[in-house]
Amino acid sequence: MKSRSRRDFLIAAGAVAVTGAVSKDTWTGRAFAQKPVSMAGSKWEYRTTKELVEALQARKISAIELAEDVIARIDALDPRLNAVVVRDFERARSAAKAADAALARGARQPLLGIPITIKESFNITGLPTTWGISNFRNWTPAEDATTVARLKAAGAVVLGKTNVPHLLLDFQSYNDVYGTTNNPWDLNRTPGGSSGGSAAALAAGFGPISLGSDIGGSLRVPAHYCGVYAHKPSFGVVPMRGHAPPGPPRALPYQPDLVVVGPMARSAIDLELALDVIAGPDQAREGIAYRLALPSPRHEDLKSFRVLVIDTHPLLPTATTVRTALDRLSQHLVKAGVKVMRESPLLPDLADAARLYMRLLSSVTTGYGPPDRYQQAQSAAQALKPDDQSLGADRIRGAVSSHRDWLTADVARARLQWQWSELFREWDAVPCPSMPTAAFPHDHSSPMWARHIEIDGKEYPYFDQLVWPGVATAPGLPATAAPIDRSETDLPIGVQIIGPYLEDRTTITFAHLIEREFGGFEPPPDYAGR
Repeated sequence: MKSRSRRDFLIAAGAVAVTGAVSKDTWTGRAFAQKPVSMAGSKWEYRTTKELVEALQARKISAIELAEDVIARIDALDPRLNAVVVRDFERARSAAKAADAALARGARQPLLGIPITIKESFNITGLPTTWGISNFRNWTPAEDATTVARLKAAGAVVLGKTNVPHLLLDFQSYNDVYGTTNNPWDLNRTPGGSSGGSAAALAAGFGPISLGSDIGGSLRVPAHYCGVYAHKPSFGVVPMRGHAPPGPPRALPYQPDLVVVGPMARSAIDLELALDVIAGPDQAREGIAYRLALPSPRHEDLKSFRVLVIDTHPLLPTATTVRTALDRLSQHLVKAGVKVMRESPLLPDLADAARLYMRLLSSVTTGYGPPDRYQQAQSAAQALKPDDQSLGADRIRGAVSSHRDWLTADVARARLQWQWSELFREWDAVPCPSMPTAAFPHDHSSPMWARHIEIDGKEYPYFDQLVWPGVATAPGLPATAAPIDRSETDLPIGVQIIGPYLEDRTTITFAHLIEREFGGFEPPPDYAGR
């Protein structure tokens, strides 16, 4: 691990996360050249939303100038990344001009004039929603997803949609419709999945906010791999309507098990700003207040936090580079006066929780899948040996679980939630890895279940990596992903900060405090100043 000064520190799945005429400037991109494209730098491309809002209101820049700035950046730099795969620049320009007119009238919406991107799996009227499925490459929804509508109502300027894996079922973002998205830190590596296009876009300076989703780390994994921020909200806090597989004529206000949608950004403060816009119960009628009053953070200063750091899991090793980064963070926190411990008898059994999560996750991903996939799972379950206690076996058994099995698992989940609530009587936040390694090289081999991940020179089953995202997902807890260091090969290393249910502001605030104290997002070398 490279040593860093305090200033440099930090500045540096199977997951299912998944109109009208498309304007003439809408574009679907698939090229990804490997050489950097020269582009004059702008003083605006890596500003926070807060800074941009202040600049827009002070008329230091107009919304249309800001939109054109980001559009030019996407045109110049995205061919090598392939992150923004559906472009809606003409409508974005119109929205930016409308934002300028509103600003001139004195309007003060929270995202007025801010250019953003949206994960491809969210419905946006006039744009295709495919989830990477070839048969739906021309399918367009009748209305915006609830969260998209709220972002637009807050004044956001939607530039387009970002890439995903097929059916949102991977830690990588590639499909037959849009091609492969690359990591801006290393084009030969994955940016993560399933919100990988959003994370790559943020790291490359394609707007300060994106919208993603998460069931197996699909917000947290790409944030970790690309060195940006993301927030997995408490389960049920943000409405899911309009984030559903393509096909049905209208999206239902339906909440699938385990899945959440949430914001991604380049600063913790921007996460809170975006969460305030999209959080709140769904409703079909217009004119009904939907804002949700989440509790205030437990503390406003770093030294008041009580932190339990976890860097090892009983069912999967954590790479030395990730454990080293967490150890450095722990040392910084101790020096800042934070109460930090590495063990607690209150911590739930992580092995039991991981097995429970695998069963619940598979029941969701297979339950909504096609009949042939379920039949394959049934055959695989019948072939299992009774004494097979591997995580892969748990995933297969969960895929064909009966309703009785699911009810038993749901009771176990309630017990797990209670255990976490008891832990958070003594502790305020639990930082732990988002994934066991930094971003790995592209691996599109098939079948997907036969892949492996290399951890410190040894191979492990590919989907066993889900044990770390599952720590927060199974009990439905909020988790904020934040960059904390870089590996010896100069790849971002992040942390997920888990907190008490509905106390999303606590984890976001903690991420903001370590960002303010030790540093935060840093542009990838080939993108800074371009």
